Amino acid sequence: QVQLVESGGGSVQAGDSLRLSCAASGRTLSSYVMGWFRQAPGKEREFVATINWSSGSTNYADSVKGRFTISRDNVKNTMYLQMNSLKHEDTAVYYCAARNSVYWSRVANQYHYWGQGTQVTVSS
Repeated sequence: QVQLVESGGGSVQAGDSLRLSCAASGRTLSSYVMGWFRQAPGKEREFVATINWSSGSTNYADSVKGRFTISRDNVKNTMYLQMNSLKHEDTAVYYCAARNSVYWSRVANQYHYWGQGTQVTVSS
């Protein structure tokens, strides 16, 4: 089992920055891919970014490329999502997830463990 706890959400103005954290426990993550997803009211959960825990390689949704950065700290067993130049359309509940595989995935149901989510609200 992998337990995931997100933090760092909040309410900001358009153009501001936020950093989300996802603390992982329960398993070593060297054979895992981690990801961030988001879900806005009335919409399906959508992929944001993913990182191979071992290699650090990353992949992003086109909507956030160049604005968001996913990273991880192996010592702290924590993943981050640095979000810059936030837009109103970034408003959503953000979830971190873990996939027991070394291959990226943009598909939510291919992830095995999920955090509880953290709200990000961006005012225009």
